[in-house]
Amino acid sequence: MVEATTRSEEPAVAPLLRCLLELLAAHRPAFRQERPYRRCVALVFGSVFAFARHTISQVLLVLGVTEQDWSGWYRLFSVPRVDLEALGAELVRQTLAEIPATGPYVVAVDGVQVPRWSRTLPGTSWLKAPRTPRWKPGIHRAQRFFHLAALLPITRQGYSRALPLRWVPAFPPKAVPARTAPRTEAQAAGAELAWLRGQLDAAGWAEQPLLAVGDGSYDTAELWTGLPPRTTLLARCAKNRALFRLPEPAPRPRRGAPRKYGERAPVPPTWLQERTGWQHAVLPVRGQSIPLRYRVEGPFLVKRAPTRPLFLLVVAGVRPPRVRREPTFWLVAAVPTPDGGWTLPHPAPDLLGWAWQRWEIEVCHREIKAGFGLGEPQCWNPTATEVVTAWQAWAYAVLVLAGVRAWGLDGAPLHPPGRWWPGARRWSLGTLWRGYRQAFWHCGEFRAVSPRTTHDWWLIEARSGALGNAISASLRA
Repeated sequence: MVEATTRSEEPAVAPLLRCLLELLAAHRPAFRQERPYRRCVALVFGSVFAFARHTISQVLLVLGVTEQDWSGWYRLFSVPRVDLEALGAELVRQTLAEIPATGPYVVAVDGVQVPRWSRTLPGTSWLKAPRTPRWKPGIHRAQRFFHLAALLPITRQGYSRALPLRWVPAFPPKAVPARTAPRTEAQAAGAELAWLRGQLDAAGWAEQPLLAVGDGSYDTAELWTGLPPRTTLLARCAKNRALFRLPEPAPRPRRGAPRKYGERAPVPPTWLQERTGWQHAVLPVRGQSIPLRYRVEGPFLVKRAPTRPLFLLVVAGVRPPRVRREPTFWLVAAVPTPDGGWTLPHPAPDLLGWAWQRWEIEVCHREIKAGFGLGEPQCWNPTATEVVTAWQAWAYAVLVLAGVRAWGLDGAPLHPPGRWWPGARRWSLGTLWRGYRQAFWHCGEFRAVSPRTTHDWWLIEARSGALGNAISASLRA
């Protein structure tokens, strides 16, 4: 299948398809044999043409291989035949071409739930349902994963994208026993940030700073003290967060251990009452210019992390008649200065810009689950239920990264289906799938079948069989 789409006699292959084939070929070392690699490539292609559920059996229906033995396709994830560590390492190396060497390598960290319905599937547990009201929260059955995504550089129009680098289990202690030991989101974040730091160092980017952006779940002392070298964290801060000033040196020697914390600092909302010391910035966000009023306070300390000074970023809210925006508070790890002081790791406007772009990981969750079907293949094998979910995240990242290389981050070269709409400023996942299908349909193996009238009944049967694959792809099986 791969040779047919890379033949020299087809010079008019779309750039989108060419970028995808180059990315897939770069990940070939993650497979020991050629046959598992070809099956993986076929599943990636089939996922693009699966119009219903994205289960393994459904993708096999799309590929038209249902009359063959299915066990080899399932062993790709249950044995497994794919090395997820090698896939992730190569994906990180491929993203380096999109990251400028002068700025930080920015990632977003977040926990994500994959809904399940079984009480015996490994890794499942009762978790708080995210789609229930705040005043009456509910529970549902799900698996909890940790998502580490790379944030591509922000364009002049304020667009960015989140590319999944790692999608690993973060099952709670009460989950059904699985292959991976239970751990919290903060523990998973510390392990994966250390892994990413090692990958950057191995790729020759040892001096490249790493910046991680997360919500309030990652404002923990365990994560602040366990950050890898040359890595900083920007985390959302709670309104009642207890902050302490740095301890002042004692005027004369005293008995006992030195003090670890200074006086108690005001809680973050208290700084909103100050009238002086505010700074202004304008951030480009998704085609708009967002004015912000902010201030930087600190450095401060938090309990159980006396060796990690933090700065507090206070962003004032906006009241009606303009768009209402609540005040936000962020904590960022400080870096030492040559004179013994502390400073911000990056300029405050840059940090606030990346904090605003953290929402891209939420957009990625919506697209990858609703549009790409992540989590639909349950795979009851304890190994497969973790591997297939991580593999789907990798396949999504490869498809999106190929789209970024071919189209950029702004508008796509494809015209919208209707004449009444000029198109979005940034291409969506649906536009990307439409581009892939058009690119594949230009190839002979994927060309759409035309049910023309003919006297050759053998040809009619062949065309009807090809149409049957498309029909099977649209069934909710």
